[in-house]
Amino acid sequence: MNRMKKDIYKKFTLELDGLKEKDSFRSFKPYSEKENKYINISGKKYLNLSSNDYLGLSSNKEIIKEFYVTNKFDEKCLKFRLGSASSRLLTGDSFLHTELESELKKLYSREVLTFNSGYHANISIIPAIASRSDLILMDKLCHASIIDGSRLSFAKSLNFNHLNYENLEDLLKRHRDKYENVMIVSESLFSMDGDIADITKLVKLKKKYNCILYIDEAHSVGVYGENGLGLCEEEGLINEIDFIIGTFGKALGSYGAFAVTSRMFKEYLVNKARSLIFTTALPPIIINWSTFIIKKLLGLTAERQKLFEITKELRRLFQEKGLEVIGSSHIIPVIIGLNDKTLKVADRLKEKGFYCLPIRPPTVPEGTSRIRISLTSNMNIDDIIKIPQIISNALKSD
Repeated sequence: MNRMKKDIYKKFTLELDGLKEKDSFRSFKPYSEKENKYINISGKKYLNLSSNDYLGLSSNKEIIKEFYVTNKFDEKCLKFRLGSASSRLLTGDSFLHTELESELKKLYSREVLTFNSGYHANISIIPAIASRSDLILMDKLCHASIIDGSRLSFAKSLNFNHLNYENLEDLLKRHRDKYENVMIVSESLFSMDGDIADITKLVKLKKKYNCILYIDEAHSVGVYGENGLGLCEEEGLINEIDFIIGTFGKALGSYGAFAVTSRMFKEYLVNKARSLIFTTALPPIIINWSTFIIKKLLGLTAERQKLFEITKELRRLFQEKGLEVIGSSHIIPVIIGLNDKTLKVADRLKEKGFYCLPIRPPTVPEGTSRIRISLTSNMNIDDIIKIPQIISNALKSD
């Protein structure tokens, strides 16, 4: 074969063409502005149902204004730099990182280490902890960052069926004694299905088979628990889990992530977690905003309660219309099935003023394309009451 004449770009073009044919092609959708619960696109305002801003903090103008006034940015604008210019282990660390981790430590009563994002945390912690002599057992529907973290490790990795703890225990019975350590990995709230793990059962299996337990709380931190610390808090199990991963980028309205763990593991990660060691630290202004929000977390009970109330009512309305919805949380996936039909439903919702992006394979399994409705506490039931009827009519007219 004459390699010099081969079209080395052909496979990429063909793959993109295939995605377009299957209605699975993705592209950026720029917007002009987010305003409270709305998003403005090309001069038109839509109710934003594709946001992870579950408590409405990132767009809360009163809180943002309070942040700037409290920190006197008009007088001391140079105090919080816009870039850190180095990793934390060089010159990128600051008293602000220490303050943020200290505030989180007060809440969790455990050691905390911050990361640049949830993705950074998962692709760094898992391979740092799991080695060639270890086994990773993860829920089949874990996030891509967890899958990638597993791939970056040298450990053997197996999936257990989604929320199927009998399957997990069967794998533990068959494989536990073959490996030095076994890491059980799960999300607490699954972002595409809106369902919740049985953390109590996972803790029991961790203890029974002497495993390391790793729970990603990205979509539950801020929303669940008496203090908004997530489902691990709600179940009273914070101290029973080796790693709890939280994010600032969703309900907490900021950017970055954190790991709740033991002192020994924190020290280990500072020395072994590659995305921490070899990444420029978060900008000081972002760290300060996250600390500001964390100090408000205990006082956000009303926002959490309102979110639960509108979630319960909207799920009831979907049930009345006979639509297939799964999960039990503020993330409400309406299963449509085919890609083209899902796109049409999303277009109909947009025509009616609702911005709700379709979720398609490979993010979800083939044949389960869906409209993923993500509720936030700054919405009212009157804002969303028409959605079940709009979807029902769109499906009937298809």
